[in-house]
Amino acid sequence: MWIGKRGVTENQIREIEKQLKKKRLIKVKILKSALVNQKREDIAEKLAEKTRSRAVDVRGLIVTLSKTD
Repeated sequence: MWIGKRGVTENQIREIEKQLKKKRLIKVKILKSALVNQKREDIAEKLAEKTRSRAVDVRGLIVTLSKTD
């Protein structure tokens, strides 16, 4: 899953939620074009909030999300 210049979209949220149901841990790549308007930490926080998950790690341009029980 990639986050691009449009930022976090509803389709991406649905796909991430679907992936989190299958797996407990997923990685999401943030493309450099997404960093024009937002910081990577803000994107990670938004992803975690909207998918009801937890941002375990933000390393470089990779966000690791974990399903919360």
